[in-house]
Amino acid sequence: MNYLAIKHLHMTAAVLSILFFVIRAYWSVTGSSLLQHRLVKTLPHVVDTVLLLAGIALAAMIGANQPWILAKIVALIAYIGVGTIAIKRGKTPKTRAIAALVAILIFAYIVGVAINKHPLSWFV
Repeated sequence: MNYLAIKHLHMTAAVLSILFFVIRAYWSVTGSSLLQHRLVKTLPHVVDTVLLLAGIALAAMIGANQPWILAKIVALIAYIGVGTIAIKRGKTPKTRAIAALVAILIFAYIVGVAINKHPLSWFV
């Protein structure tokens, strides 16, 4: 696959990933039983795996020693941690809702880093 094809795969997976996250976080906050459906538990992990593999491929193609790529990786780790609070580990709906909003803000930061190719994201 060429660079543009992998980039588009990565971007599509990112859109699907945040879409699934928002839906699952909403269901977590509202206590919906839909969160327990097998497809809901499996599909986001498949999408996130595609997202990660495409990201690794892109980093290998352009050189992973870019400061903005490191910023995306650090933010991704934070996003995953906060996201688990939003969907699973938050003890109250309020805690899960706040964590979901923080996770969405982290995701927006990651998108800004990707677009601007700078660790300051939208602030450059």
